[in-house]
Amino acid sequence: MTIFNDLKSRYRLGNVALQLIFWNIGVFLIAILFFYQFKSGQFLFPNWLALSSDPLVSLSRPWTFLTYAFFHDGIGHLFFNMMVLHFCSQLFLTFFTTKQFMGLYVLSAIFSGIVFVLSYYFLQYTSMIVGASAAIYAILVATTTYQPLMQVQLFLFGNIKLWYITAVVLLLDVLQFRVENMGGHISHLAGALFGFVYIKLLVSGVDLSKLVSGVVDFFWSLFQKRNKTPFKKVHVNYARKEAPKTVSRIVTKDKTQQQIDEILDKISQSGYDCLTKEEKEFLFKAGK
Repeated sequence: MTIFNDLKSRYRLGNVALQLIFWNIGVFLIAILFFYQFKSGQFLFPNWLALSSDPLVSLSRPWTFLTYAFFHDGIGHLFFNMMVLHFCSQLFLTFFTTKQFMGLYVLSAIFSGIVFVLSYYFLQYTSMIVGASAAIYAILVATTTYQPLMQVQLFLFGNIKLWYITAVVLLLDVLQFRVENMGGHISHLAGALFGFVYIKLLVSGVDLSKLVSGVVDFFWSLFQKRNKTPFKKVHVNYARKEAPKTVSRIVTKDKTQQQIDEILDKISQSGYDCLTKEEKEFLFKAGK
């Protein structure tokens, strides 16, 4: 029970990258129960979760352009992807926001899935893919495009420029392109291309992550509509012509406490470092 509470606490206080790692591990454990074939020692994913190269199948299940990025076909596949995700996400989040990280992760997975389906369609191959590799490649290449000369310390190698690491990773993919897992390599390179374009557009002022946040906000607002009516009724009494000074002080105190509660909730979800300078100053003054 203590281990469960510790993991729960780490999930709540961790950043978005750590939470994504938790989700990938959780999905992998669930996949073992439902899709792992113990006799053959392999996963058998259905085409309503994995991404099929058959356009008729994938287009009839459009959610698979994203769900495939949360499944892995082995413990080694999962471990390597999560290690690289942890590495490159910390670098990316040094320069960019959580929304931009999630926008890149989601959009690159969808883009890479589309490229995979189109490539296999024209090559007349049929297969399915799973794995977060394409989205991880996008994050790595995006960070490298923005800060190619950043020094990164690697075990046994010391300080190495980031673009050296990225170049080696991409070169290995190109060399193995026709050896095995061609569909995976196609999606990897597509993710790398998307990461490059994403950062170039972001630097020029075009933030593609707003597409994802806009869709999320829209669906979230649909679930929140039912709660808006009673909330408005509670505040009808405040629309009086004149309110006594004593009432005004109570309202101010309530608003201050509400803002403190919102900041504390934000800290519990994303940590203290996610606060803006104004929020930190407000919390400091309120603490006095």
